[in-house]
Amino acid sequence: MAQRILLVDDEPDFTQGLARLIAAGFAEVDIVLAGSGAEALELLASGRVDLMLTDLRMPGLDGQELLRKALELAPGLTVVLLTGHGSVESAVAALKAGAYDFLTKPVDREELFRAVQKGLERGRLLDENSALRELARRSEGGRSLVGQAPSMRQLKESIAAVAASDYTVLIRGESGTGKELVAGGIHRLSSRAAKPFVTVNCPAIPEHLLESELFGHVKGAFTGAEKSRRGLFEAASGGSILLDEIGDIPMPVQTKLLRVLQEHEVRPVGSNDTITVDVRILATTNQGLETRIATGQFREDLFYRLNVLTVTTPPLRERREDIPLLAAFFLGQTCREMSLSPKVLGPEAVACLCERPWPGNVRELQNFVRRLAVFCPGKRVEMAHLRQAEGGLPGQPGQTGQTGQTGQTGGCGPGPDQPLAPYKEAKAHVLDSFTRRYVEQILETTGGNISEAARISGIERVSLQKIIKRMGAKPAGNGGSQ
Repeated sequence: MAQRILLVDDEPDFTQGLARLIAAGFAEVDIVLAGSGAEALELLASGRVDLMLTDLRMPGLDGQELLRKALELAPGLTVVLLTGHGSVESAVAALKAGAYDFLTKPVDREELFRAVQKGLERGRLLDENSALRELARRSEGGRSLVGQAPSMRQLKESIAAVAASDYTVLIRGESGTGKELVAGGIHRLSSRAAKPFVTVNCPAIPEHLLESELFGHVKGAFTGAEKSRRGLFEAASGGSILLDEIGDIPMPVQTKLLRVLQEHEVRPVGSNDTITVDVRILATTNQGLETRIATGQFREDLFYRLNVLTVTTPPLRERREDIPLLAAFFLGQTCREMSLSPKVLGPEAVACLCERPWPGNVRELQNFVRRLAVFCPGKRVEMAHLRQAEGGLPGQPGQTGQTGQTGQTGGCGPGPDQPLAPYKEAKAHVLDSFTRRYVEQILETTGGNISEAARISGIERVSLQKIIKRMGAKPAGNGGSQ
């Protein structure tokens, strides 16, 4: 949908001339006219407006009162005031009341175009932030996987597919990529959803206790076993059990685990009897189990028993287009946890987050966003808050950087041996770099289908076309639906 500008002035000749001037510079924008404040409010109530330019002095409902009532109707509306040279003080007061900018009459063409461009861009960013917050809200309070990248869509399809069966699933992926969330999703979508879902953090349990934790023990089985205790496999009977980081299980326990997979029964420590268990096994690993097999650290027969179905979680560097959505989700989640007022990420902050390598993947991003929420006292996270949150993190400007897969340092500025560019130039470079890479990736994903790219990105089709034209990007493939 094209963006819409509302022009308000009690002089019809002026609004018509202003409309012609704006149309010459913004051909794809819809322009509507109102001859009074009351008429403007009717138009605002009946349809969407992205930017309103209004005269300050009008009979009846003046610009000040129109501003107040317009922001009540549409709190995110961008308003630019038009005023004579003698009313600058009134315009400044209006800025404090919520106006975005003001222009003095007679209107300078370049200043008008600059104000309109900035106002429309602000409206688009507010819409995108709203869409991100809505997507985050619908992600079931953090239980669902957040992301719309092609690799994430494929992952969600894989989860739905394996959930329909009752086979063992091996979930592979780097640390911090959400393997536990994947396991939880498989359980919730399975026929066992109403039964227990038990998680075992294998590396966190000492080797001499792990067998007892998994399979249970009888009274007197070992020193300190003052009473019998059922194991986690028995506790999960009827449901699912997640063996987190199964590559760290010691060899003796691997042997007994193999029996569980083969015979569906466990033998508590110190007992001669076995207990039949009906449980689905889900296992995660961030290690190359094939390498551990080659070095004698993992049983090959256990690997093949576990590796009936495999799901792989993608690293964050392969789904960078999801970073704005993830950051917005984590920021909202953190604000709720800390009982803070809602906050939003500024565009420069989002661009900076998208430039980082994130070797710790989604978990690292989540922790960094938590720091941003702490260091941002207001409602909008800006670059200054990122610099505060960086603290002594590795890979920041002026330190020995950690290079990610993309070959870029962890910070959003130049490396220690590079001169600092002027702020505006550096900012433009970061934004252009992110935008170009994002557009190229999404066009490649959709095969050049701009309508589909607009749907996935949440950017209006007309706006996306303008970005593509400005960047000189070419849709991948031929014959895609434009």
